[in-house]
Amino acid sequence: MISRILISTDGSDYSRAACAYGIYLAKMLTASVIGLYVIDIKITRGPLFHSMTGLSDLSPYQEFTPFIESGLEERGNLILEAFRKQCEKEGIRPDLRKVTGLIDETIIEIGKEADWIILAQRGEHSPLTGRGLLGSTSEAVVRKAGKPVMITPDRFREISRIGVAYDCSATSDRALHYAVELSRKLNRPLSIVSVVKDDLHATGVKARIDEILSSHETDGAITFRHGNDEEEILKYTVEAPVDLLVMGAYGRSRLRELILGSTTSYVIRNTTVPVLMIR
Repeated sequence: MISRILISTDGSDYSRAACAYGIYLAKMLTASVIGLYVIDIKITRGPLFHSMTGLSDLSPYQEFTPFIESGLEERGNLILEAFRKQCEKEGIRPDLRKVTGLIDETIIEIGKEADWIILAQRGEHSPLTGRGLLGSTSEAVVRKAGKPVMITPDRFREISRIGVAYDCSATSDRALHYAVELSRKLNRPLSIVSVVKDDLHATGVKARIDEILSSHETDGAITFRHGNDEEEILKYTVEAPVDLLVMGAYGRSRLRELILGSTTSYVIRNTTVPVLMIR
């Protein structure tokens, strides 16, 4: 099911946790690893830098570009070398890639070679932007990569229980099927949470969950909660507790997301456990 994992790294604290999760899962799943460092083309060729140099008495923009690119190349080399050592310490020989381009497009392109993509919840620029990799990059990768994407928090911890957020959407059906197989592969227990309106709603959801579980000849603990979807899902990850949450990504219409916001985006921005999103 999972033979190759792409880990995007930028050297930040959050990224180091993402690398730790990727290596940990690669070992458990007997998967190979691609380590990717993207030199963001917008840093050296974007309009912001051009405007900054134009407003100063410094030399023309073009004269600074080679020095900046050289510095970013060297930084990439150091980060990938640290990643290589981290992998080899665990008996893994990574395929290292250093690519210049747009971050989201590059991750998606290299991700075509992998079964999973792992991104940190925050990137190296998050102290400045408050967003890091989240926002347009993660949205683009999750929506366009066409494969599971895991967003990891700031600290690594071993996975002892897998949770699934289920809402009867087609993507949550796929997430539940996927989570069942993953729990078997990792030999970890599975639990399911669903936020429902009332007992009647819960009865219908349970019937659908039972049908999916029976198709795999397995079972799982089912918890029903009432309230706001995203808030209850996050509470569940802490109270259950679970160490990995699997959920369908952007399971409802784009119009509903624009009006009410996205449960997926809220969860990955605020989670304290890794979230594996299934399209």
